[in-house]
Amino acid sequence: MSNKDIGVFEEWPFKTPHIKTVIKKIEAFAKAFSNATSEKEAYSIYKKYSHYSDKVADQITHIQVLYTLNTQKEEYVKAQNLLAENGPALSSASLLFSKALVSSPYRSYLESKLGSHLFTILDYQIKSFDPRLEEDAVKENKLVMKYQALTASAQIEFQGGVHTLSQMGKFLVDPDRHVRKEASALYYSFLSGIKDQLEDIYDQLVKLRDHEAKLMGYKNYVELGYLRMNRFDYSKEDVARYREEINQVVTPIANKLFKQDMKRCGISTPKVYDLGMMFKDGNPTPFGDTNDKIESAKKMYSELSSDASTFFNFMADHHLLDLEARAGKSNGGYMTYFPMKKCPFIFSNFNGTSGDVDVLTHEFGHSFQSYCARNIKVPEYRAPTYESCEIDSMAMEFFAEPWMNLFFKEPTKYRYEHLASSISFLPYGVTVDEFQEWVYENPEATPAQRDEKWHELEVKYTPWKAKAYKGCSYMESGHRWLMQLHIFELPFYYVDYTLAQVLAFEFFNLDRKNHEKAWKKYVKLNTLGGRLPFRSLLAKTGLKDPFVTGTVKKTIHPLVKLLKDYNVH
Repeated sequence: MSNKDIGVFEEWPFKTPHIKTVIKKIEAFAKAFSNATSEKEAYSIYKKYSHYSDKVADQITHIQVLYTLNTQKEEYVKAQNLLAENGPALSSASLLFSKALVSSPYRSYLESKLGSHLFTILDYQIKSFDPRLEEDAVKENKLVMKYQALTASAQIEFQGGVHTLSQMGKFLVDPDRHVRKEASALYYSFLSGIKDQLEDIYDQLVKLRDHEAKLMGYKNYVELGYLRMNRFDYSKEDVARYREEINQVVTPIANKLFKQDMKRCGISTPKVYDLGMMFKDGNPTPFGDTNDKIESAKKMYSELSSDASTFFNFMADHHLLDLEARAGKSNGGYMTYFPMKKCPFIFSNFNGTSGDVDVLTHEFGHSFQSYCARNIKVPEYRAPTYESCEIDSMAMEFFAEPWMNLFFKEPTKYRYEHLASSISFLPYGVTVDEFQEWVYENPEATPAQRDEKWHELEVKYTPWKAKAYKGCSYMESGHRWLMQLHIFELPFYYVDYTLAQVLAFEFFNLDRKNHEKAWKKYVKLNTLGGRLPFRSLLAKTGLKDPFVTGTVKKTIHPLVKLLKDYNVH
């Protein structure tokens, strides 16, 4: 949190930075740094540059948030287009400063002040971008914008209302199977109508990224993608072994859980519109409207932790939570951060399902990490790498479990649903990862071949889903992946969720034995931010490494027993 009153979000002044001026300023910093005649002068210039970067980051982040809140508002579209067109040029300018920093004659002194890991981060930045990529990067940005706008454009008429894709979610888990069937038909009809456009967008993205990788001398985009994801201490071979362990250990468990769900629901031949169901009388739905959920969260965090309580109230008071789905709003959910204001912003699409509570606790976990690390001076250290930061969010979902009576009439059913869904998510998550690896190793594959590969991987990792797709041509023909934003926007991100999920399970196992110890370890992890790479961060906080054979099995085993102990019907 900042030391001054930041006001409420909707009253923040909307300002588009003058990109050419920003670029000239960054170039001037790089030149001054290169010409520094002493280690102290170089350090002073670095601090001024970091402060200026934070100011620019605040403006850029504000535009990005406003655009996702309303992808149809002209001034936001115009501003986001400006960023899409000029962001790569900004990256090139920033690269000048990074190169000057890593090659500085005062590097030893700077490492003593800033830490050596910063130079590893900057080295990866240098290896993963080049000014020659600017034109391709602009095209990438525009294509991602097109994807966001297209998927946000749904206006589906159903049961007397007009709904976005997110809002249709509640009908897809309605206790009435006929309602689910009708809603599903409309949902997939809309997606079928845009699938060719989505396939084309992705085809262009794949070819652009492949061109970028080869222009920089890499074999394919897999190599470049791993650099851009800051995978400092593990390789694609490590990930491949991990995926196989998920397949061997978790896929059979998830398959069994699904069969139990269908038996509990009295469904003998599951269809695509049954996949989200766990209970015959309907999945647990949270009490009240969005304001009720916020009030329940306030009470929960007041009892969990004084810091968490203070911070959540701060976010609510300053309107840093935009939670409800509405027309024109981008799909999905995220947390982003404003470094100058020292505050995050939570974006989601509530639709009246238990997912509302999942996303609220998940994104607040990200936000709480930013709170714990808010005073870190080095911008690159405030947030950890993706797989590490997802531990913060997913673990918070489980720390919240004792308070689910504030949100649900039958909290045990929610706890079962949340845990079972989290376990069953792991095979899906590695499906996404193996699919992306195949795509970028085979960039000339046709859209039809990609769909075929996706379906093949679904049969491998999530066979229970693949069987239920029969009768839904959109899903049966391998198009599920088209609605996974990360595949389009952030290649190779998705396996990070699975790694973090395993570690969140470790926190959950510990929390049920010793809450104080678990919470202390969690806060330590959050406070470290990105000062260390993933596996070093785990070692520093005493967490087990998911890449070590046996970790997944040891972590999952007690949770399978817990699901039985919930004894739900």
